[in-house]
Amino acid sequence: MALKFEINKNLNPTPTAKREEILLNPAFGQVFTDHMVRIDWTVERGWHDAQVLPFGPIELSPAASALHYGQAIFEGIKAYRLPDGGIATFRPEANAARMQKSAQRLSMPELPKEDFIEAIRVLVNTDKDWVPAAGGEASLYLRPVMFATEATLGIHPSTSYSFYLLASPAGAYFAGGIKPVSVWISEDYVRAAPGGTGAAKCAGNYAASLLAQAQAAEKGADQVVWLDAIERKYIEEMGGMNMMFVYGNREEGNIKLVTPALSGSLLPGITRDSLLTVAQDLGYETAEVTISTTQWKEDIATGKMTETLACGTAAVVTPIGKVMSSHGEFIINNNEAGEITLQLREALTSIQRGIKEDLHGWLYQLVEA
Repeated sequence: MALKFEINKNLNPTPTAKREEILLNPAFGQVFTDHMVRIDWTVERGWHDAQVLPFGPIELSPAASALHYGQAIFEGIKAYRLPDGGIATFRPEANAARMQKSAQRLSMPELPKEDFIEAIRVLVNTDKDWVPAAGGEASLYLRPVMFATEATLGIHPSTSYSFYLLASPAGAYFAGGIKPVSVWISEDYVRAAPGGTGAAKCAGNYAASLLAQAQAAEKGADQVVWLDAIERKYIEEMGGMNMMFVYGNREEGNIKLVTPALSGSLLPGITRDSLLTVAQDLGYETAEVTISTTQWKEDIATGKMTETLACGTAAVVTPIGKVMSSHGEFIINNNEAGEITLQLREALTSIQRGIKEDLHGWLYQLVEA
């Protein structure tokens, strides 16, 4: 049976004028809405006490096992203001399923899909005034997170967990907007290995990425590119996004969208999966393969590969213009946003924002117009 959510309104909400000022130019993950969702789980009761409550600090024992043994997973999803004034989200069942898989990998309880989606619906309905206006880049970013709460230093799966859902109005992920980013190929560190937690969206994966991301920043790059853990030559993904490569050009009608095959050590992105479908809708060939750094450089040099892009919930689609490593650097498409990259981005975001017909049933209405 689906959970029933108790609504506890914030008695001191953000003043309207301040909220409207924030929504004019929202930064990513800096300001949060007036409410959040909490659902608890214990061995004895399962999932219970589902509630919307005022956003604020939480009480947690310093012995909580999440702090010591890293049982913590999360998701990222957005809510969009539609042209008619309604609000929708994009493929929430896919996020719910991926969170369940992350929970399986970290030996955590699975939140039922209907409760995951209902948590989104009730929070967005409660804080609907925080969803930015239709027609721009801004949206309401939603962050579901689950972590172990048992106060113990024993190394075993926790006997209690809490699920929270936070909401934050967000503009463009990269400060430069839709401009090519630069990347640094990490050869000193790896993100994950086959059989590890790379395919799970868990906190530890991101903690392990921070040193390499700092190294990329020192080299003047926006993001890090991870290689496989075994041979250290095959491209896996970026710091927080999947990668895709465009072969061919529109004039010759031979466009092919290629992405690294799921290896068990990279995250199966929902934006990645959606773009492969969108590309097919546009008449392009798609493939999931292994691509080495050498092939990447050589295919750009010969013109076989014409564009490279990053994709994910937060950034959606972002062109990659410069690639750096300890062996040198190369430029992609004159460090300009490619035609196919922009077309794919426009096609996907038009569906997400209700501008283009949704042929795949991806949009989920949260608030009616």
